[in-house]
Parts: sequence; structure tokens; C-alpha cells
Amino acid sequence: MNKNRLFIASCLSLLTTSMVFVIRGDVEGSMSAAFHLSKEQMGLIWGPAFWGFTISIFLCGFLNDILGMKKLHILSSVGYIAGVALVLFAPKPSVEKVDSIFGTTGTLMLYVGFLVMGLSQGLVEGVINPLIATIYNEEKTHKLNVLHAWWPGGLIVGAFAAIILGKMDVSWQVKLGSILVPAVAYLVMILGQEYPKTERVASGVSNSDMIKESFNPLFLLLFVCMWMTAATELAPDQWFPSIMGKITGLQGVWFMIVTSAFMFVLRFFAGPLAHKVSPMGMLVGCSILSAIGLFWLGSLKEGSSTFVAFLAAGVFGIGKTYFWPTMLGVTSERFPKGGSLLMCLMGGAGMLSIAIALPIMGAAFDKQGAGAALKMVAILPVILTVVFGAMFLAFKAKGGYKAEKLSGAPEAAPAKQ
Repeated sequence: MNKNRLFIASCLSLLTTSMVFVIRGDVEGSMSAAFHLSKEQMGLIWGPAFWGFTISIFLCGFLNDILGMKKLHILSSVGYIAGVALVLFAPKPSVEKVDSIFGTTGTLMLYVGFLVMGLSQGLVEGVINPLIATIYNEEKTHKLNVLHAWWPGGLIVGAFAAIILGKMDVSWQVKLGSILVPAVAYLVMILGQEYPKTERVASGVSNSDMIKESFNPLFLLLFVCMWMTAATELAPDQWFPSIMGKITGLQGVWFMIVTSAFMFVLRFFAGPLAHKVSPMGMLVGCSILSAIGLFWLGSLKEGSSTFVAFLAAGVFGIGKTYFWPTMLGVTSERFPKGGSLLMCLMGGAGMLSIAIALPIMGAAFDKQGAGAALKMVAILPVILTVVFGAMFLAFKAKGGYKAEKLSGAPEAAPAKQ
């Protein structure tokens, strides 16, 4: 088993997943015009991508142990290729106005294509987290943070791809097709590779014991917190281009690039930081900085200094850096008996929270303005500061945060696949 190759392939998988978010948003205008779709209809076509993402993450919690992580990892790449192909080969409708997205072959193919891509995104998230936690079971939090550096890495790659291809004046089909480059690359890397059994299976922990872990009070508290950390981290990102563009007059995508660059670099240093302040200490710091950054951004007015706007965005970018991977790391370290099920439950909760938070934030945006919407989200990290602070003190009173070890766990035992 080549750990390094599997790790790089996992990073490419996550880069592909986040690239889809950026490229999909960039081609929306051209695609809706080509297929005579309203914004509402385009939203209906995109909707299944988010639900498909969530559903496949949850399913991976069980399927990783039944089918094996390798088969699901391969299936995610095949899904990207098939989903992009469905969209690219969808015929344009002959009518000038599409009454129903299910009424023409082309728009139905768009719907199915984005659903398949969403399922693939969920498969990636559902496979690579337990995979990395298994092959690097002595440094889970650090390796998961380095892995998830490639989420902002993919946002940066996708944003620059959109900018460069836009300046080249290529079609939206070429932009969407750029997703295939990393998708095919990681497929080539994983073919012929040997994958391990999950840590839970290799240690002989039964399915019933795994399910029991999901009712652990501490896990349930972390599960509730994941809804808030994910909404804090990702919901504002969807509005960043339009909000920051209005405030500064710059192309808003540059603010996403800046915050993503902060996250990309900082996640590589998660190991030493986690060792020094503990994962719970990292989550407390993230909550404080995220609250400050969001309140600051929400207070900016049109015409505000570009430097100040970048500074506020930078504080928020640093604050949200460690939320997602550290929550997964804590889950894997404190509840190893829960295996991939608990990690997938956490990832699924995160994606579902974003799907719920976006329309709520959008409604606040419409009624009260962008600043009020950002300040509303800022309440979440304030709550998290209190919760994570209490957990940090509780662990400290018991001698400090420690990762739980499964007795007799072999080192990344290969699975027959």
C-alpha cells in the first residue's frame, strides 16, 4: 500500500470537489441563457447537487465497510466524468421558454448531470476522511487539516481557471470541462492501488458498537456544533463575490481567493498548533476570530477602504480555517469505535446545514441588507466560543485532551478489493 500516493489522490479528489463549486457558479449565466432558463429554474437544477452530496456522505458511513473505500473512490471519479458529460452533451431546447425543467431532454439531462456530480462530491468526502484517518492514525488532526487544505486550494484553482478562461473568451462548455482534468488524474492514481480496511473494521469493532458510539453525549454535542461550524465557514462564501464587489468595486472573487489562500497555507501547520493548544483550543480560537471577522465585514459600508475590507476578510479567513477538518479529527480521535459512520455523519450534517443556512441568509440579505445577513451568521461562532470554551476547560480539568486508541488496532491493514 502506497500511503503517499493515496494521500495525494485524496487531495486531488477534494480539489476536484471544490472546483465544481466555483466553476458551476461561473458558468451559470451562460448556461441559463443557452437553455432559456430563469434563475429559479437554474436553482432547481442545482438543488439536487447539494442533496446528492449530503445523501452520499451519509451512505458512505456504511458502504465504506461493505463495498470498500477503493470502489467508492473510483465511483466518485466516474461520477464526475459522467455528470460533466451529461451536461456537455445536453441538447439545447427548441422552445424560447422552458415551462418545466423536466419538459425537455436537455434540461432533464442538466438536472441529472448535476445530481450525479453532487453524489460524487459526497462520495469523495465520505471516503477520503476515514481513509486518511486510517492510514495516518497517529496524527489524524494534522493530516486531515493538510488534506482539507485542498478544499480552499480547489477554490483558488477554480477561481483562477474561471478568470483565465474568461479572458480567453472560451465557451462555458470548456470551463465546465476543466473539472475533468483533476477528476481523471486522481482516477489514474488510484487504479491498481491497495486500500486498507477502515480502522474500526481492522480493530474488530462490531457494527452494533459502531452505532452505539453515535449516541455518545459528547458526540451528539459535537454533531450539533458541526451544524454551526459549517454554516459559519461556508454559507458566507456564497455571498462573498457580490457583497465585497459592492463594497469595494473590485471583482468579488478576489476576496474568496484571499481567504482561501489563508486557509490553504495555515492548514499545513495544524499539527504543531494542535500539539501546542490542543484541537479544542484551536476550535475556540477559530470561533473567536470568525465572530470578529463576520461582525467586522457586516459593518462595512459601500466605499469602505479596500485595505480594511481585505483585512476584515483575512480575519474571517483565518478564523474559519480549522473548523471542518478539526471537527472531523476530534470525531475520529475521540470516537474511533464509530469508524467512518461518525465521520460521515459529521460531514453530512455540515453539508445539510449549508443547504438550510443559505436561504435563511438570503432572506436576511433581501430584507435587511448584506451587513445584517453577515452579522446574523456571526451569532453562531459566538455560541460556539462558549460551547468549545466549556469543552476545553472540561478536558483540561481531566488532564487535557487525549486521543482514544483502539486496543489491538493493526496499522492500516490492507483490504481485499
